[in-house]
Amino acid sequence: MTALQEQARHPAIRSGATAVVTGAASGIGLAAATRFAAEGMAVWLADLPGGALDAARETVSAAAPGGAAIRAVPTDVGDRAAVEALRDAVCAEGAPAIVMLNAGIEAGGKLFSDAETWHRILDTNLWGVINGLHAFAPAMIEAGEPGAIVVTGSKQGITTPPGNTPYNVSKAGVKAATEALAHDLRGRENGRVTAHLLIPGFVYTGLTKARGVAQKPEGAWTPEETVDFLLAGLARGDFYILCPDNETTRAQDEKRIAWAAGDIIENRPALSRWHPDFSEAFRRYTQG
Repeated sequence: MTALQEQARHPAIRSGATAVVTGAASGIGLAAATRFAAEGMAVWLADLPGGALDAARETVSAAAPGGAAIRAVPTDVGDRAAVEALRDAVCAEGAPAIVMLNAGIEAGGKLFSDAETWHRILDTNLWGVINGLHAFAPAMIEAGEPGAIVVTGSKQGITTPPGNTPYNVSKAGVKAATEALAHDLRGRENGRVTAHLLIPGFVYTGLTKARGVAQKPEGAWTPEETVDFLLAGLARGDFYILCPDNETTRAQDEKRIAWAAGDIIENRPALSRWHPDFSEAFRRYTQG
C-alpha cells in the first residue's frame, strides 16, 4: 500500500484512470508522473523529443504496477496542433482523469530581451497552458467523471520581482487563466472536474541546474517533496497549492504576497519591496 493509499485522495487519482503530464521529462513533472504511475494510472508523458523524455519513460515505467500503460509523446506545448494531436491520442482511449500542465522554461529573459526570447518563454509557459486547457478540459467535462486539471504556476507570477520579466508575465497569465478555469468549472451543473494552481517554492529541478547549481541547495525541496504537497492539497480540494520549502515558510510567503497587493491599495511605487524608500518598511513588516 502506498503512502497516498493510506490518506485521503482526490477522486481523480484512481487505478485504471489516465493521467497526462506535460514537462514530464524532469523535475516536478517527472516526479508527478512517477507517482501517478505508482497508483496504477496509465500515464502519458509529454515533453520535447530527446534522451530525457526516453529516460523519463523508463523511470515512470519502473514505478508502474504490471499492466499500466506508460507512453512518452514528443510534444511542443506551444504548438496548438501538437497539443491537439496529443489530446486525440489520449482520448481515443477515453478522457483523462488528470491533466497536469507543467511544462515551463525560464530562458534568461529580461524586460528588453528580443522578441524571440519573449515568444519562446510565453509560447511554452503561457500558451502551453492555454493550449492544454482548450484541448483537454472540454473532453474531461463531457466525460462526466471525477477529474483534476493541475497547472504549475510560480510565486514570481504573484509578486513579480524585478528581472526575468517574460517569465513573470507568463506565470501571471497562467494564474489568471487557471483562476478563470476554476470559476467556469464550479459553475457547471453536476461538474466533477476541478482546477488547481500549484505554486512551488524553491525546488531543485532542471531549471535550477540550468543556472549552474550542480547540487541541491539545503533550502530547496526535491520534486518528490513538492509532489507530496501537491497531492495533499488536491485531497483537501485546495485551489491555491502554495508550497513552502526549506528556507521559506508559509507565513513568509503570505506576507510577501500581501505586501505586493498592498502596493495597489496603498498607492506605493511599483515593486516597492525593492524600492530604496520602502525596503526598510518591508523588512519591518515581514519581521513583525
